[in-house]
Amino acid sequence: MGPAFVAAVAYIDPGNFATNFEAGAKFGYTLAWVIVMANLMAMLVQYLSAKAGLATGMSLPELCRISFPRTTNFFLWVQAEIVAIATDLAEFVGAAVGLNLLFGIPLFPAGLITAVMAIAILTLEQRGYRKFELAIVALLGLVALGFLYDLIAVGNQSASGIAEGLIPSFSGSDSLLLAIGIIGATVMPHVIYLHSALTQRRVVPENEQERQELLRYTRFDCVFGLGMAGMINLSMLFVAVALFNRTGNTGVDSIEAAYDGLLTLVGGGAALAFAVALLASGLSSSSVGTYAGQVVMQGFIQRRIPLYVRRLVTMTPALVVLAIGLPTTQTLVLSQVVLSFGIPFALIPLILVTRKAGLMGTLVNRTSTTVVAGLIASVIIALNAFLIWSTIFG
Repeated sequence: MGPAFVAAVAYIDPGNFATNFEAGAKFGYTLAWVIVMANLMAMLVQYLSAKAGLATGMSLPELCRISFPRTTNFFLWVQAEIVAIATDLAEFVGAAVGLNLLFGIPLFPAGLITAVMAIAILTLEQRGYRKFELAIVALLGLVALGFLYDLIAVGNQSASGIAEGLIPSFSGSDSLLLAIGIIGATVMPHVIYLHSALTQRRVVPENEQERQELLRYTRFDCVFGLGMAGMINLSMLFVAVALFNRTGNTGVDSIEAAYDGLLTLVGGGAALAFAVALLASGLSSSSVGTYAGQVVMQGFIQRRIPLYVRRLVTMTPALVVLAIGLPTTQTLVLSQVVLSFGIPFALIPLILVTRKAGLMGTLVNRTSTTVVAGLIASVIIALNAFLIWSTIFG
């Protein structure tokens, strides 16, 4: 138990705050079904990644390197690095906003502090995977407790509204953009790569019985860890609905406005819980993102660079955003759309690898599993294509 909780942190990063709060404020419960669908997708995707590491003793990037031509792997590596920059953009900006809300630190210095704190958390991994996982789980717990408090503070939810929100529908092109952003913020490309690395040599089974037992624990780990992330995502949307949509404040489109609304309409305790959850989310997901970047580079091109160098490269765009004062929430939402476009480039190789009996052995995908995973990839590709079409011709 543990790898799925590390992966789950990426499913509740500051990008989720931005997309879920804007979705709840503007469209009420309408996009609740997207959150549920995205988290169900995530459970299967992360399970396949974890299973690949367990079955082969290799990470997904390593499996890609031995399975695909050199040109293909170079392309996959380059786009994965672009995705890493988009990921860091969301995580750094979110954590910096959290520090700003809590302590009044200007955004640019707050971004620098975030970098130092994230590297400090990541160094725990050098002392054993369990210390790093416990630190990440503690931060995940802070996020969960923060939103549990806020959910209780804002009052009762509409059962009928939630039920209607679980029926697939959209409310114009803006809701489609947010839906794709929610998927991009939930099914994260970099943790598809990372999860396989977290399980590849964690426990080495001595026989088939132990292998199947580990697989059962892995399945439970994915359902429980990612299910927890899904509940947190839904609670974000529910808080936004109760606080802003019902009161007619549908124009709330920033994390800062959400904080101010909690402070004004509910009280300082709720606003404090929100800001602490945002900071914990940014720090934990930033640490996980850097770890994933190392896995990607080492797997695809067999190279490693010092953590501080990788951190400096990937955080530069985020620091530029903070320095020139671009709208933080809009930047977060757009970064999640970029991540959504990156999902197929991690998901399709994962499907191709896990369906190969020569690599996976007895843990090879069933035909039905491959079909469902293929449908998930098709849905994401179709949504991205529709977004491009509606943007150009809409």
